[in-house]
Amino acid sequence: MSLRQAGAPKARARSSAERCVKASTEPVPQLPPYLAKLCQMAATKETTRTTTLQGKEVPLTGPELKVGDKAPNFSVVDSTLQAVDLSGTGSGMRIFSVVPSLDTPVCDAQTKRFEEEAEKLDGVKIYTISMDLPFAQKRWCGNYGINKVSMLSDHRSGSFGENYGTLIPDVRIESRAIFVVDGNNTLRHVEYVKAVGDHPDYEAALKAAKASS
Repeated sequence: MSLRQAGAPKARARSSAERCVKASTEPVPQLPPYLAKLCQMAATKETTRTTTLQGKEVPLTGPELKVGDKAPNFSVVDSTLQAVDLSGTGSGMRIFSVVPSLDTPVCDAQTKRFEEEAEKLDGVKIYTISMDLPFAQKRWCGNYGINKVSMLSDHRSGSFGENYGTLIPDVRIESRAIFVVDGNNTLRHVEYVKAVGDHPDYEAALKAAKASS
């Protein structure tokens, strides 16, 4: 074996390391997206967050927000395919009910529960946010007479999930979560449900909304 051949593996390893370092500071088209993300996490010491989906731990993308944080902006679409950002949800008290898919039992029950509670919450707007297409959300609402909870779809860019820390990138759905946002766009209640198949703490979210409205 020549010296040049013997040194080839080391050169390849060095090249991979250099690519990873470069990926942490600027986009590198030749890197697969998942590798670029891992490199970025390593460079910034980003903590890996997870949720449980069908009994397995899966990673979450985005920050873990806390009460007192400012609600991040986002871009989603409504049932008419119009873009909606944070300001488009109003300037009062809001509940963002985040679900994986309306066509699953817990998401179905969660949205219906907030529909029932909407009548008792004066001045509070409630939004269900999922990766479901707007057409699917509209169909589901029509089937069950949902007209007090507004639907927002994150399917186009996933920006809500990325900015609120609810995106499950492996399957591109939202994890289950509840956010209560006040008129100053400050988070008054945050719950990331540990297992996607579990219900959120409805009473805690409703209490926070009533106390701040």
